Amino acid sequence: MAAHRKPRQRSLGGTTARTAATIALAGAATAVGFDGTGHADPRLSPAQVKAQVDKLYQEAETATEKYDGAKEQADKARARLNALQDEAARRTDRLNSARQALGFAAAAQYREGGIDPSVRLLLSSDPGHYLDNASFTERVDSRQASAVARVRTQLREIERLRGAARVELASLKSRQSELHRQQQTINEKLSRARELLSRLTQGQRAQLATDGGTGRASRDALRDLGPVSAAAATAQAPNARAAAAVAYAYGKLGSPYVWGATGPHAFDCSGLVQAAYHSAGVSLPRTTYSQIDAGRRVSRSELLPGDLVFFYSGVSHVGIYVGHGQMIHAPNPSAPVRLAPIDEMPFAGATRVE
Repeated sequence: MAAHRKPRQRSLGGTTARTAATIALAGAATAVGFDGTGHADPRLSPAQVKAQVDKLYQEAETATEKYDGAKEQADKARARLNALQDEAARRTDRLNSARQALGFAAAAQYREGGIDPSVRLLLSSDPGHYLDNASFTERVDSRQASAVARVRTQLREIERLRGAARVELASLKSRQSELHRQQQTINEKLSRARELLSRLTQGQRAQLATDGGTGRASRDALRDLGPVSAAAATAQAPNARAAAAVAYAYGKLGSPYVWGATGPHAFDCSGLVQAAYHSAGVSLPRTTYSQIDAGRRVSRSELLPGDLVFFYSGVSHVGIYVGHGQMIHAPNPSAPVRLAPIDEMPFAGATRVE
């Protein structure tokens, strides 16, 4: 039925956003310097650069969550639009068959002395005119009246489907505009972070990469907490699904962070959580804003391995708790998927997927 569809709108897919973000970030690890036109003050210390870059990464991640949400809604709108177009195409085929049958009846009537007015209207190329004016009571036998009534119903249903498709198309265009806005925001934040990082020496950038965006305090806290093994974490999980999600997360340690990625080889924060629970047979929403409502809220004192832990007042970051005050998360482009203490960011809440 694809031949009956209108041309599909080209969307701003996740691959485009991820590619743009990766290109924007690529220079951060290798650039020696820019031409001095950036936002950064060349006198900033490495610690100040790191603080500003971390803030930009957080802002970019907030925009990424909004991008992911808009993309999820755009995909749903596109699927609904396609379904409506397919159903309209099927009903149009049935309508054409019915109109053809009535055409044969009209030809017979003509040979016998004229075409019934209602049939003439039915065969008109203007269905709207037909719906407004067709009469079903004049000189129509019961069998033909029934056929005409069925076609009238089909016409009305097709118009309803086409109206719904127009609504979905408008929704899709709106979501695509939102995707474009958030993509611009992400790219701007990444560009500014790259400019800041370019002010550092190669050794200073290497040190920041070693810190992984966590800083000495967080690294010391992780060392003091001690390692949490995958076996210990899965054994303490509240159910088999949580245990499977934790095991998946452990298996992805070291995977790169990529804006908008959902695996299997790269992730953003909510993409890692979604993929981990998908491996356990659980379908979670795409964004942190929705994931926090995807289970039962639990307090910080109740945390168990597999619980989702959220951070910042805007709930823009998420990790998977693994016990002993630690989580596995995808931090930002400066670090791969890793273990980290949950104290390294402002705690916003937790959810247990059941």
